[in-house]
Amino acid sequence: MSDFSGMEDLLQDFLQEAHDLLSDVDNKLVDLEKTPDDKGLLNDIFRGFHTVKGGAGFLNATELVTLCHLTENLFDRLRNGELELTAELMDVIMDATKGVREMFGELGQGVQPQPAAAHVIAALQGALSGEAPAPVAAAVVEPPPAPSASADTSAAAGEPDWASLQAAITGEPVKPAAEGVVITRAETAAAKQAAAAPVAAAAKDGAPSPFGRRASDRPAATASSSRRAEERGRENTIRVDTSRLDQVLNLSGEIGLTKNRLTSLRADILAGKSDPETLHALDQAVSQLDLLVSDLQNSVMKTRMQPIGRLFQKYPRIARDLARQLGKDVELVLAGEETEVDKTMIEDLADPLIHLIRNAVDHGVEMPDERAAAGKPAKSLVRLEARQEGDHIVLIIADDGKGMSAERIRAKAVDKGLISEEEANTLDERQSLNLIFLPGFSTKTQISDVSGRGVGMDVVKTNIQKLNGSVEIRSEPGKGSVFLISLPLTLAILPVLLVLLGDQPFALPLSLVREILPIDQQRVQEVGGKETLVVRGEVLPVISLAKLLGWPRDRAPEYGVFMQTAERSFILGVDSFAGRDDAVIKSLEDFRPKGVAGVTTLSNGQIVLILDMKELLTDYSQHNDGGLAIRNFEFS
Repeated sequence: MSDFSGMEDLLQDFLQEAHDLLSDVDNKLVDLEKTPDDKGLLNDIFRGFHTVKGGAGFLNATELVTLCHLTENLFDRLRNGELELTAELMDVIMDATKGVREMFGELGQGVQPQPAAAHVIAALQGALSGEAPAPVAAAVVEPPPAPSASADTSAAAGEPDWASLQAAITGEPVKPAAEGVVITRAETAAAKQAAAAPVAAAAKDGAPSPFGRRASDRPAATASSSRRAEERGRENTIRVDTSRLDQVLNLSGEIGLTKNRLTSLRADILAGKSDPETLHALDQAVSQLDLLVSDLQNSVMKTRMQPIGRLFQKYPRIARDLARQLGKDVELVLAGEETEVDKTMIEDLADPLIHLIRNAVDHGVEMPDERAAAGKPAKSLVRLEARQEGDHIVLIIADDGKGMSAERIRAKAVDKGLISEEEANTLDERQSLNLIFLPGFSTKTQISDVSGRGVGMDVVKTNIQKLNGSVEIRSEPGKGSVFLISLPLTLAILPVLLVLLGDQPFALPLSLVREILPIDQQRVQEVGGKETLVVRGEVLPVISLAKLLGWPRDRAPEYGVFMQTAERSFILGVDSFAGRDDAVIKSLEDFRPKGVAGVTTLSNGQIVLILDMKELLTDYSQHNDGGLAIRNFEFS
């Protein structure tokens, strides 16, 4: 039974707000390390720990109260000038905030937190008594949580990622994993003596919440406590600006008035009134309803949009901790934090972005002495930026480090038997860099002690593709690397191109479409037993949509759709087109045919399948001796 029986809603309120508060504290700590005399930052961090301590006491989380109380006292001494903030003391503070976050995780499981690690409590108490903290010993750095992979990439999940690319990228051997001491949490007498008295007993109905609200005033958006136990791993609430809700309410009222107008006009028409004035009024009312419904749809979609800064705010702390343990001087620069993205997408982006940032700090940027020898500033810069471009969001993860060598990557892929020498010679620089996403590129014998144990770059790419996005690499040896991630604004509405096989329409994601062109069968040539078409000097394979779907066809396609994914470019043969549309995607959870991403409904009520081109092409390649792909990689 949960330790918080009857208090589940109060606990979730606390965790939701405390997580945001702690993320803000983490960022302020990174800033404080640069400006240790900033009284404003010291006061803000002090208040953050004080607020969390109050909420923890309200929930009788004694061990969390203990840890926050000691850290709060430490910042009280710092802001009063009684202590000096050193790098070693900052390490102690960072360990304390990590302990607080771990305790949040235990509270999320519905149990009271265990005592903080003994060395953390001892270090805090020693600092409060005036002892200089000892330098932090080498520690095993935990990898980020592995992004879940689809079934076709599960085998790759056992492979390390960028770390094993180091030899291919830079020509340098990979350092063996550092040995470290992992100290488990242990209950100590000192921890108990430092515990502050709980602020209050368990909350009663109507009692003030840990953050100044009453327990009876919890947001209506909070899911029922019976579902929370199953969904703790994924946040199921959303914060919405009240102005957006007001807009939805106003539009709902307008739609209600228009509906009443239409009902009145319908009654008039049924009564035989069909003069031009009545028909004109009907036309106006229908047009007004169409406009209002469109505005309502857009307004509701905006309620799902959240500033990506809520995701970005935890990364400066991650980059700082990793750089400190590696002996590097790295600053993570954030930009575009106000860019809004679909909330569901934000959650699914968390692990891939953590992975890319850690890789940039670990293997992208050089050690200070290497940078000095190369004439670079001692401080490395890693940039994380978001911006909106049309109907897409672009994320940029860039570093000013050693960069990647396309030639070395090609050689590594050949050495691993992933591609042949002949295939390698046909690859340009972009295609060569994309080889790092191939399953099996990495090796199990070369593992970093920091980055990605058990998580391959192919899994990162797969997770981006699940969001209907793409990832592109740009790199220059000696200058640095850039990862560009392009994503749709929302997953709920997908711009599609409607194509026809006979009279049957199918929807293709418009983001993959580059051009529409007629297919002249006299220009179609066979290369290696496969049909190809030359488009502006580029030889592209031609694949009939009917063949992809396994439909029997007795005539060649008349039109082609020039499509481009991250791995391949090709011409998709179809009979005709039915225009473009913004599809409201309906998922097929209970039964999803292979190659179908979902369904949508046209204005005439017809149900149309939205095709998953990646899955269709992968299946086609496996059953057609490689088809247009060689081991899921573009070669045309």
